[in-house]
Amino acid sequence: MEQLLIDPTADCTADIDVSVIPDLPADTFVAPLTKPAHLAEDWLEPEQRTYSSAEHHIWDDLFAQQMELLPGRACSAYMDGLKRLDLGSGGVPDMAAMSEELRSMTGWEVVPVPMLIPDHVFFYHLANRRFPAGNFIRTRENFDYIQEPDVFHDVLGHVPMLTDPVFADYMAAYGRAGWKALHHNRLKALSALYWYTVEFGLIREEGELRSYGAGIMAGPAELVFATGARSPNRIHLDVDRVMRTDYVISDLQPTYFVIDSFQELYDMTVARNFDDLYAGLAPGFTYANQAVLDSDTVYHVGTQEYALRGGSGSGAAPI
Repeated sequence: MEQLLIDPTADCTADIDVSVIPDLPADTFVAPLTKPAHLAEDWLEPEQRTYSSAEHHIWDDLFAQQMELLPGRACSAYMDGLKRLDLGSGGVPDMAAMSEELRSMTGWEVVPVPMLIPDHVFFYHLANRRFPAGNFIRTRENFDYIQEPDVFHDVLGHVPMLTDPVFADYMAAYGRAGWKALHHNRLKALSALYWYTVEFGLIREEGELRSYGAGIMAGPAELVFATGARSPNRIHLDVDRVMRTDYVISDLQPTYFVIDSFQELYDMTVARNFDDLYAGLAPGFTYANQAVLDSDTVYHVGTQEYALRGGSGSGAAPI
């Protein structure tokens, strides 16, 4: 395994016992999900399912579509990881084979889950360097977008970034941070951090803004929109600001947040005293998802034309 680049003593959550699933405090609000009867408390499927020929073809077509768009828009760490894992070899990739490769690089593995899983179980797996991936793939009818993350979103979007040692450490530390969010009943705030970094983050690279977020990588419209459209804001990441900012789940983002490096992302989040941060956070969000603040470092003030025209429901062009 590659030597990790992070000093774990800098992590204020390093003393948390991640060997057990964290308890849900009685006053912590989470999504009401029903665990399938055949699963244990970790929500893991016994094995990855067998996909049909038609489903393997859906993966291949989705992969080919994204490969037309990713070069020049995806960051170099993602493109390197995509190459190292050989995710375009044909059909839905085998999670066991991916895990063997990842363990040798950063100590991570990919594990199958049947659906969205509860936050506290998700934190438990991330903290133990396991990435839960949906054990199903979208249909042709939902080819370009599916709200619940499937194997294409989870594997093509997330897994290549887990080959980068610093980002891999950030993901594990995020899992440990979940324990504090549960204790303070501030899961929405921590979810906003995940949304604007892991799912929809941008990075400055070679003078350009490129994506590292999985929600961008796995969506053709979002990939072009996030990196080149005039509608969205692009603002430098500030952890306290982001965790107070609302986000859009079912449409293109009005705002994207930018980092200079994954080391910067790690340093500004993992060493942050979240106990103090949570103590000052309101239960809801402070800032709208289109807001530009006087304190922001702004790379591009968006026109918000796409959102103001009504977004995807109106048929507005993502420009």
